[in-house]
Amino acid sequence: MNEREIKHLDSVKLSKQGNSVTIIDQTLLPNETVRLDLKEAGELYEAIHQLRVRGAPAIGIFAGYALYCLALQIDAGDYAAFMEELKSQADYLNSSRPTAVNLSWALNRMVAKAEAAEGKTKADVLQDLKEECIAIHDEDIAMCKAISEYGLTLIKDGDGILTHCNAGPLATSRYGTALGPIMLGYERGMDFRVFADETRPLLQGARLTSYELEVAGIDVTLICDNMASIVMSKGWVQACFVGCDRVAANGDAANKIGTSGVAILAKYYDIPFYVLGPTSTIDLNTATGADIEIELRDPNEIRKKWYEKPMALPETRCFNPAFDVTPHELIDAIVTDKGICRAPYTESLKALFE
Repeated sequence: MNEREIKHLDSVKLSKQGNSVTIIDQTLLPNETVRLDLKEAGELYEAIHQLRVRGAPAIGIFAGYALYCLALQIDAGDYAAFMEELKSQADYLNSSRPTAVNLSWALNRMVAKAEAAEGKTKADVLQDLKEECIAIHDEDIAMCKAISEYGLTLIKDGDGILTHCNAGPLATSRYGTALGPIMLGYERGMDFRVFADETRPLLQGARLTSYELEVAGIDVTLICDNMASIVMSKGWVQACFVGCDRVAANGDAANKIGTSGVAILAKYYDIPFYVLGPTSTIDLNTATGADIEIELRDPNEIRKKWYEKPMALPETRCFNPAFDVTPHELIDAIVTDKGICRAPYTESLKALFE
């Protein structure tokens, strides 16, 4: 097979000046590709909350850079005061989105790095924090490559793959997680047919996943969420690849709303359903999916987002959970950067950390 070159999207990075975070504003895609430089606490919080940066791994990378940039602005007379302010800023950023474990994971890692630097000069503490946030990013690139390698063993040239939401380069780094095997395989000369659910109500599949695949040159067909069944029934799908925002100890996986429905359909049509994500999304302290907090978003995202006029009356109640939980019984394998886990997940996931 002839290898191809893919254009890699840098969705999150430290600015050239080194005091702000540069992101692609995902709320404006696919019609506008706009990069923002952010460094104030309010705008960093808003970028996460309003999904300008989104996708669990990308949020973790962003959080590391964001806390470093806020640390640069702390004017404290001693180490104790510095740490008090740093932890306050970390708590503030962490409150922006409660479901994605990568957010708290990255912030806790940065705070722990600063705590380990007690006794050093402020300049040295800041240098340690800078190195740590860069390490978080570099490790994610390596993780995505490893996930892609493992995931590629589950599919073959010519397969049709259905994906839900967005777990490509925009949501992570380099290859992505759920899209990673597709990107890596295509780079190595393989061809796939990808069916991307639009992912209501925020349309990440339409605006982002199809955008990434088109930019990469990969065969993609966009479908509405309620078309997955008919596409599967025609034999066009040989595997489902989805990302995850949090995986419980028993293998239950939280991902964008609608993912569990795809898993139910895949089980009916006897199509393997795979969850792909870095080990940082695995939360062994969360026993089952029932313990995962599900973010409820503005009902107006259903009622009027993307529409010229509202599509429902103002008094009509709307229920708008951002995520759902796919039970572990419906998941054929969880693909991580450390290997492929299969049931019983209470054992295979735990083994990753031993």
